[in-house]
Amino acid sequence: MMAILNTDGTKPIYIQIAEWMETEIMNGHFKADEKVYSQYQLAEMYTINPATAAKGLNLLADENILYKKRGLGMFVTANAEEKILNKRKNKILKGLIEEVVLEAKRLQISKEEVVSMIKENHIWEREQ
Repeated sequence: MMAILNTDGTKPIYIQIAEWMETEIMNGHFKADEKVYSQYQLAEMYTINPATAAKGLNLLADENILYKKRGLGMFVTANAEEKILNKRKNKILKGLIEEVVLEAKRLQISKEEVVSMIKENHIWEREQ
């Protein structure tokens, strides 16, 4: 399933492409050592410049989530899922939590109340 790119947002398109590819890997749509979409396929799918698509793929290659086979394309590394999971947990999720804590402090909401709000959220039950 294709992601919808937000061309009006602050997040660059190449990062959105990279994040979508990570999600595809995490969802099992691309397995270890399997070839992923080329920059030209991504450019056609999303009606974007191939250089933008390439930048997203190269970002993942720089993070050792993808690797290049000269003349053949980009492939998923053996430990890609683990790398993505660690990256999202340690960078993205921790950053979001930090934002929540800072906002709670600005609103003078106690730690206990924030924890209670998280516990009362039923998203985990809905997704299972």
